[in-house]
Amino acid sequence: MLARRTLLAATTTAATIPRFARAQAPTLRIGVLNDQSGPYRDDGGPTGVVCVRQAVQEYAASKGMAVEVVFADHQNKPDVGAGIARQWFDSGVDAVVDVPTSSVALAVNSVCREKNKVMLNNGAASTDLTGAQCSPNTVHWTYDTYMLARSTGGAMVKAGGDSWYFVTANYVFGQQLQRDTARFVTAGGGKVLGAREYPFPDTTDFSGMLVQAQSSGAKVLGVCNSGTDTINCIKQAQEFGLTRTMKIAAMLFYASNVLALGLETAQGLLLTESYYWDLNDRTRAFQARIKDKTPNQWPNMVQAGCYASVLHYLKAAGDMGIAAAKADGRAVVARMKAMPTDDDCFGAGRIREDGRKIHPSYLFQAKAPSESKGGWDLLKLVATTPADEAFRPMSEGACALVKA
Repeated sequence: MLARRTLLAATTTAATIPRFARAQAPTLRIGVLNDQSGPYRDDGGPTGVVCVRQAVQEYAASKGMAVEVVFADHQNKPDVGAGIARQWFDSGVDAVVDVPTSSVALAVNSVCREKNKVMLNNGAASTDLTGAQCSPNTVHWTYDTYMLARSTGGAMVKAGGDSWYFVTANYVFGQQLQRDTARFVTAGGGKVLGAREYPFPDTTDFSGMLVQAQSSGAKVLGVCNSGTDTINCIKQAQEFGLTRTMKIAAMLFYASNVLALGLETAQGLLLTESYYWDLNDRTRAFQARIKDKTPNQWPNMVQAGCYASVLHYLKAAGDMGIAAAKADGRAVVARMKAMPTDDDCFGAGRIREDGRKIHPSYLFQAKAPSESKGGWDLLKLVATTPADEAFRPMSEGACALVKA
């Protein structure tokens, strides 16, 4: 059963449908579905909605396209997320965007396929979205567990971190991230000395797990979670003195998390993103356009992915015609795959047959306070993984859409 606040959000959306129905021209309706109030709020949340609206403003307005944007909080619950998506689609929404929390994303992925609607995933990391559960209706845009494990995990092993202990959120994302990272650790000659899973999202005290990690003798603590959970893990690890004997690998961490943690605490941490505002002239241009709309929460790769994926969706829909795009979500995704991608956040790229968006990934290090000019000047680039190496090869994914 949907929670009361979800029903209220859905009622607000449904109340706009009569106005949609009176519109003379076909109207594309995009629903941003993410965590608006919980541990992943800053990872997607309201800033993700702002980024979607930015794409609509930049492209649809200039083309005279009618586009409506709605949003809802899935509360990191698969049944809630699937229920909202189903209600939206039955009310005329054409595409769902973001959908962090892999368990929610996989549930919504199935609804999109059933209803022949478009899913533009940015916040979930599960490689199943381009593997065993790949769909002709889904594009996986921003990152996944393979990308994170290859970049951050591989770099830590090369730097001498050859023994690991994992603290892992006990759902699809955390489990797959641990699995993929362990793969790169062992491939690099390292060992996994232990792991502890914890209930998500109901855990705030990580002390017992951290004590076990420290007593394992491992050189690296692999933190397989995100958002406030990662911040709490790192803070508590420092309080217990764990950082005197272990290095921390924050397997999914954003510039916004670095800011929340503070450079005094975060300095030296390695993290992987596929977008950073100060990466190049184009990323700086995007940040300049959007900064006044979200001055306190500069976009991370997930939120930038909301902008970029919607921009490409609008280009495809405009190319085939709005009425045709509304009638067939699979056809829109096929058109998106056929068109090269290009935007200020990720540059030029493409979408593979399995739905995986391809672009480079970047290994960053959190700056020391003395290196920062203040504000959001938080990261320095350490290494780049080329686009054709950053993501899992299609031959390893077992996606039914990939022709042998």
